[in-house]
Amino acid sequence: MKKTGLLVLFVAILATAVWAQSNDSAAPDAAPQGTAPTSASFPTQRVQTPTYADLYCAGFISKQTLPDAALKELAAHDAILFGAVGVDPRGSAQIPQGILETEILLKMRFELDQYINLRPTRLLPGVPTPLKNAGPDDINMVIVRENTEGLYCQNGGFLYKDTPHEVANQIEVTTRHGVERCIRYAFEYAKQFGRKKVTLVAKTNVLRFAHNLWLRAFEAVKADYKGIETDYHHVDACTMYMVSKPKIYDVIVTTNMFGDIITDLGAAIQGGMGMAASANLNPTRQAASMFEPVHGSAPDIAGKNFANPIATFLSVAMMLEFLNQRPAADAINKACREVAADPKNHTRDLGGTASTTGVGEAICAKLE
Repeated sequence: MKKTGLLVLFVAILATAVWAQSNDSAAPDAAPQGTAPTSASFPTQRVQTPTYADLYCAGFISKQTLPDAALKELAAHDAILFGAVGVDPRGSAQIPQGILETEILLKMRFELDQYINLRPTRLLPGVPTPLKNAGPDDINMVIVRENTEGLYCQNGGFLYKDTPHEVANQIEVTTRHGVERCIRYAFEYAKQFGRKKVTLVAKTNVLRFAHNLWLRAFEAVKADYKGIETDYHHVDACTMYMVSKPKIYDVIVTTNMFGDIITDLGAAIQGGMGMAASANLNPTRQAASMFEPVHGSAPDIAGKNFANPIATFLSVAMMLEFLNQRPAADAINKACREVAADPKNHTRDLGGTASTTGVGEAICAKLE
């Protein structure tokens, strides 16, 4: 561990100016609920960092979303519990398109070498799913997404921008080292948690170079795990199977972009973004790992006490498990299952009327 006492940094990167220069984000609603049991488990440090949005609107125009000093501070901790950040996907006059995602989230992932994005896709008892005749026994998979390569490396550029002859390219970066360590992590995870099958999801029939490397690495690594069943699916087939027969999936390992897409489909079938937790892991523990609910800033419900805090609680549980606090993680997961099973605790995204604070208090009551 980087510091004694399992010191955890909660980063409330609220991007206050992204939404009308106010805390117009669901993070202030959901994050305090989820962090309550964390604070009781071990010492935490809560830090709010200014973003490019704040500095821009204050007139500083620093264009530093995450200064190097802040990144160094983050790296020194054992874990980061991230709130929510987002902007209009089309961009705006104040915030350029993608600036927050690439220069905060992706920068942390790359600079801290958080090469695994771990997304459990589990339907909790009592939580509605859009899938007909599917229950908790049918939707229980874990998606392992490569998190530092692929098309998200910002390897590309423009020629003749904003002219009729404009050219844009975005180059996929695929290395044997990066691919193999991700695949091996998926098999190790399956081995550790008693999962029986690992499925590689890619597009080898069209992406015949980069994804051929993925397939060859998968075939090589699986030889070290004789007791684990394996399979391969094209990504388009995977999206169909996640809807029509999700039970066939146990552990999925996939590329950065495909993982980004199919994990949101996974969130939809497990009850929505309010139920979806995630971890951005540096398994070597040489730098901090980051844990976050995946629902984004949800500006349309910010400050209304509507946000579902369960994804934040489940992200806390993932963090505690990573920090070898298994009893605490198990207790939070159990509390979330019990609370979610009762329709009176369903927030609007689940078809109910429960409030953010109401659900948070119900979960904390189970932990007392």
